[in-house]
Amino acid sequence: MRAREFILEAGVAKISKRNSNATRGLEKFRDPNGFDRIYELNRIMMAVAATDGEIDPNVSKESWSGRFNTAHPYTEAEQKMLEKAYKTLGTEHHDLNNGDMLSQELEDTNKKSPVAPRPKLKFK
Repeated sequence: MRAREFILEAGVAKISKRNSNATRGLEKFRDPNGFDRIYELNRIMMAVAATDGEIDPNVSKESWSGRFNTAHPYTEAEQKMLEKAYKTLGTEHHDLNNGDMLSQELEDTNKKSPVAPRPKLKFK
């Protein structure tokens, strides 16, 4: 294909027969409601990676965050800034930690490396 043939994206409702013939394996997809193309692409690519084309991939349709963006404020000041921004813009949001700003490892988390330290080198 010549450059003028594959650069045509704006205003074209359908791929031309000529462009279609010059392509191998051409598909388009979107989520059932057509809301979030990036999220659907992410989930489709995860499902593709989880199959060999024969087995059904074991991938949920949505993650815990679903089709929401996520914010991870590190300080209380950042949390307050986010709350003001949400209120100003009327953004739907959910505080999944209910205001808890602490980050603690669980008691059963390994806190010591299982890898032995390297021996110290002796210099003369």
